Amino acid sequence: MLKNNAEIVVDALERTGVRYLFGYPGGQNARFIEALRGSRIEFVLVTHEASAGFMADVCARLTGTVGTCLSTLGPGATNMTTGVGNAFLDRVPLLAFTARMGKPWQGRTVQMQIDHRKLYAPITKWSAALETGRIYSTLRKAVDIATAEQPGPVHLDFPEDVADASSGENPARFHPTPPSLPPFDQKALKRAIRLIQKSKHPLVAVGLTVNRAGATRELRAFIDKHRLPVVSTLMAKGQVAEEGSRFVGVIGRAKRERVAEYCKPADLVIAIGYDPIEFNYEEWVPKDIPIIHIDTVGADRDRGHASPCNVVGNIRDILRALSSVPTLRHRWDAQALREHRRKLRQALTPARERFSPHHAIVAMRELFPKDGILTADVGAHTHLIGQLWETHRRGKLLVSNGWSSMGFGIPAAISAKLVQPGRPVLACVGDGGFLMMVGEINTAVRLRLPVVFVLLRDNVLSLIKVKQGRKGFQPHGVEIFGSDYRPSNTFFGAGVVPVDTEESFREALKQALQGTEPVIIDAKVDPTEYEGMI
Repeated sequence: MLKNNAEIVVDALERTGVRYLFGYPGGQNARFIEALRGSRIEFVLVTHEASAGFMADVCARLTGTVGTCLSTLGPGATNMTTGVGNAFLDRVPLLAFTARMGKPWQGRTVQMQIDHRKLYAPITKWSAALETGRIYSTLRKAVDIATAEQPGPVHLDFPEDVADASSGENPARFHPTPPSLPPFDQKALKRAIRLIQKSKHPLVAVGLTVNRAGATRELRAFIDKHRLPVVSTLMAKGQVAEEGSRFVGVIGRAKRERVAEYCKPADLVIAIGYDPIEFNYEEWVPKDIPIIHIDTVGADRDRGHASPCNVVGNIRDILRALSSVPTLRHRWDAQALREHRRKLRQALTPARERFSPHHAIVAMRELFPKDGILTADVGAHTHLIGQLWETHRRGKLLVSNGWSSMGFGIPAAISAKLVQPGRPVLACVGDGGFLMMVGEINTAVRLRLPVVFVLLRDNVLSLIKVKQGRKGFQPHGVEIFGSDYRPSNTFFGAGVVPVDTEESFREALKQALQGTEPVIIDAKVDPTEYEGMI
C-alpha cells in the first residue's frame, strides 16, 4: 500500500517505540505534522526549538528509547542545535529532523536556506538526507548509530517534496539492531585485578556511563564488598547511596577542595563508567596515580599522566568478573570518611542570617519526595546542588554537564513530567537560565503539567561574577534585574509566589507540591555565599 514518506517516517518511529516528538511547525514540515496527527506519537509544540532538543534528550534518558525533535529550516534548525548539542556531549540517543526546501530550490539563492548537514555535522554522530525509497533503511541506520556506544544524536534532513512523495516501501526493512559491545579483554582485567590487590588506598570514581549500563546493583555490590570510598560526577548522582559512609562527594563542584583533600592518600583510581566529558582526569587525578578505566570506550587522557589500564566492554559483565576478587585489605578509615562527610556538610551549610541558596536547597530536599525528579539548570546553584542534593536513585537528578547549557532546567522538567506523570517534578533554575526559557512556562500551562519551578533569584549571573572576581575583575555585564525589580503575579498563565525568607519558602513549596497546576516560586536569595563555595 502506498504511503507518503512522512507517514513512513512516523510508522518507523512508532515501531521504534517513540511516544513524543518535540518541535515547532513550519511550511516545509507541514506534511510531517499532518502525518503525526492520529498516530500514536504525540507532537509537543514548544516555544523555542532549543527546548525541543532538551526535551527530546530528557525523554530518551527516562524512557530508554531514542528521543525525537523537529524544526523547520534555517533559523529553526539553528535554534535546535543547542538542544541537539546537549544530547551529543551528554551521550543521549536522539533523532533530530530538520525541514528543507524541495529539489527545485537546491543550490538556489533563496530565503532561509542553509546547508543543515554542515551545520549539524560537528554535533551529531551522523547526518543524512531522507530519500524516497530509502526511508526505512535510513531510519534503521540512524537508530543503530544513535543508540550504539557512545550514544548520541543523528541529524535527518527532510526535504518538503520528499515528505509529500508516495512510496510502497516495505516496513520489513526496518529492524534496528545496534551493535553489541565486544567482549572485554581478559588480560586487561587480570592486570586491573593485580593493581587493585596491590593498592593500599583504592578510590572508586563513578561516571555517567553507568546510568545507561544498568549496572547499579553490580556497582554497589563491588563497593560494599570492599568497603571502598567513592567519588561521583554530577550526572552519576544516585548510582551510589549517599546516606552511607562510603560516599566522599561530587568532584568538581562546591567545596571541591575538601573532596580533593580527602582523596589525597589514593594510590589507585578505579574509574567505573567514567566519561571525561564531565570532568577530565587531569583536573583531579595526580599524574603518578594509575587509573583503571572501566567503560565502553577507552580513556581520553593527557600523555603526561600515568597510563591507565583500560577494561573496555559491557560494564555489568566487567563488574561481575571483578566480584571474584577477595575482600580487599586497604587502609581507608571508615570513621575518617564519616567525619569528612560531616565537615563537608557543615561547610556547605554555614550559619547565615539572610536567606541564602543553601537554605532553599536544603528545604527542597527535606520537603520533596525521594522518588521525585529534580532538574537543575546550569549556574552557581548547581555547584551546591551537586554536593547537597541527596540522590537516591539514578534518573532522579537531571542536569546538563557535558554540554553545560543554561536553559536546560525548565524544558527538562516539562519533559520529565510528561514522560513520568506519576512522579513529582521540581525544577531549580537561576535568573539567567530562567529568562532564557521562560516562554516554556506556557508549554507547561498548556499541557496542564503540575511542575514546580523554583527560581533562585539573586539578580546577577552569580557564577560569572565569581569567576570575574577570581581574575581580579570588577563585576561587569552580569546584572540581570535592577534594584527596583518587582515580581510578577503570573508568568504566561502560571502563578508566581514571591518569597524572601526560609520560612516563607518552605510554606510556598509545601503548597506548590500539593497543587495541580504549574507554579513558580520566585525566591529572592543572597548570593554572597557562592564566593566561598565554588
